[in-house]
Amino acid sequence: MTALRSIALFGLAALAEIGGAWLVWQGVREHRGVLWVLGGILALGAYGFVATLQPDAHFGRILAAYGGVFVAGSLLWGMVLDGFRPDRWDLIGAAVCLAGVGLIMYAPRS
Repeated sequence: MTALRSIALFGLAALAEIGGAWLVWQGVREHRGVLWVLGGILALGAYGFVATLQPDAHFGRILAAYGGVFVAGSLLWGMVLDGFRPDRWDLIGAAVCLAGVGLIMYAPRS
């Protein structure tokens, strides 16, 4: 149950951080306006709070593992919302990152 909660929180964190960064990008780079930027800032702030809900108490471990989720999530976000088509190296790299997440977060520890 703890691992499922952790995985769900990583998904929520990715949605908040990647979504927030994308909203800022849209507001600034695509000239969609200040409301998009403000929405992005709020989402990025929410990301910071979501990370605190992880069951593991080690900040460094949580953020290191989240880095792998961010890599894979960013590629997925780009595919869904921007029409990005990752090549095999992108996909292999994302798989390696997610394997790292598994090792960092869910490997048995004494």
